[in-house]
Amino acid sequence: MAQVELILLQRVEKLGQMGDLVKVKPGYARNYLLPGKRAIRANKANLAQFEQQRVQLEAQNIKRREEAERLAERVGGLKVVIIRQAGESGGLYGSVSGRDIADGCAASGLNINRSQVILSQPIKTLGLTKVHVALHPEVTIDVIANVARSAEEAERQARGEAVGLAAEEEEAAAEPALTFGEQDQPDIA
Repeated sequence: MAQVELILLQRVEKLGQMGDLVKVKPGYARNYLLPGKRAIRANKANLAQFEQQRVQLEAQNIKRREEAERLAERVGGLKVVIIRQAGESGGLYGSVSGRDIADGCAASGLNINRSQVILSQPIKTLGLTKVHVALHPEVTIDVIANVARSAEEAERQARGEAVGLAAEEEEAAAEPALTFGEQDQPDIA
């Protein structure tokens, strides 16, 4: 299939910087870059228009990046508690998605879209998970998602205590084994 030539309007990870001419597959352009206003088609009219507006676009990009950096400094190390039902082994009934993390961030005062949450795979177990949030194409922060069965369990996880099946196994291993002394031996006769 023929590739489509585009002009990037913002930095796109693993593709290029603002103003770069790139060739991509038609589906990527049609479904991601063009609807998201990340790029425009590369033709003579658009090239001329982009060159006229280049200074303004770069100034707007710098302004948005600086705002994102200030926000990143203010909310750095954000921890989000997500309460979910889980089995004995700590596996969730379902999973935690980007939408759940975005809702948790909104409850903590950081308004983001679910598309800004970068999850390599859904979270399917209890515990603390580091999640990347893209505030700007050039600025990302780490948010700690604390997935627990209850608020009390989330507090214990935040303190670093093990919960669930692993905690029960640790407690059982820590208890001294019961031994019979000679005087405590049952009479077998």
